[in-house]
Amino acid sequence: MNTNGTTASADNKPKRLTETDAKEALRDHLVAKAIDARLRHGLLIDADEIMRILDDKAVVRYPVGIRFDSQPLEPGEFAWPAPLGETPSNGFCLFINPWFENQPDAWPLLIAYHLPSINYGEIVSGEDAEAFGAALLGLETETYYQALCELVDSIPMEG
Repeated sequence: MNTNGTTASADNKPKRLTETDAKEALRDHLVAKAIDARLRHGLLIDADEIMRILDDKAVVRYPVGIRFDSQPLEPGEFAWPAPLGETPSNGFCLFINPWFENQPDAWPLLIAYHLPSINYGEIVSGEDAEAFGAALLGLETETYYQALCELVDSIPMEG
């Protein structure tokens, strides 16, 4: 890629990078980071290991604490990373629905989904989060997505 945001095509004419190119590059980057983290942390990412990953600055750029509390969550939301200040470097509190507090097998699935948005903010789509989580946990993306859906569907309705 040239410094002006273009690449040379096969016929040597500059090709402008598109929004789609950028989105694909971000997704590829997220998947590569997840695979690297999985290789460094072991192929089985369980509750203890996902907590260690939260402290690994090569995987998670900003400090993250976990709190099982549904108060800041929207109905049907399983977790949400609340910023702890004006800048990401202040860290985040990942609020997780308390329904999951005694289900540590679910923690890696729930936490992994939010790591890309903690690292990169609002540019991360749901599909990006699913691709990252699946790669980190060694699952097919559709399998990971279905597991998240089942977890969300297991949350008891309030009221």
